[in-house]
Amino acid sequence: MNQVIFQYLNNLAGGSQGFDNLVIFCAEWLPYVLIAVFLVLLIFGKKTYREKIKIFIFAALSVFLSRIIITEIIRYFYPVSRPFVNNIVHQLIFHETSSSFPSGHATFFFALAMAVMLATRWRTWGAVFFTGAVLISLARVVAGIHWPYDILAGAVVGVFSALVFWVLKKISNGV
Repeated sequence: MNQVIFQYLNNLAGGSQGFDNLVIFCAEWLPYVLIAVFLVLLIFGKKTYREKIKIFIFAALSVFLSRIIITEIIRYFYPVSRPFVNNIVHQLIFHETSSSFPSGHATFFFALAMAVMLATRWRTWGAVFFTGAVLISLARVVAGIHWPYDILAGAVVGVFSALVFWVLKKISNGV
């Protein structure tokens, strides 16, 4: 199933320069846009300075747990070759041959999206961040550098990481 979904999505690449450019933008540049939007929301948002610091710490801890700790532990014990290593693929962007499971981009941006959703009342912005996380993740499959299961696992790890800190926060506040 992983191979079938990958082939379907990756075969979308290479047919149109415009579409390929959109995929490259989503895979490589949209992450920077989402981080910039998050920082702008924090800096110019209507929350108090203390609330902004709490939101930033919550998001940073969620991202750190998902991307730096859990992802790297999984990659150490369960290395998975990237699709372009042993297969002929439409590879739109260069990437080293490191383990691909779970996707670091998916873990990072799903953790950030969940943190925005849980730590703020920015429900609309939470939906925007989840949409961005999905677009980044799908683009990385279409670009030939991740398997669909890498993305699915990354999304689960990212959402789980933010939920862990949210539950801990609720427990520490006596709720």
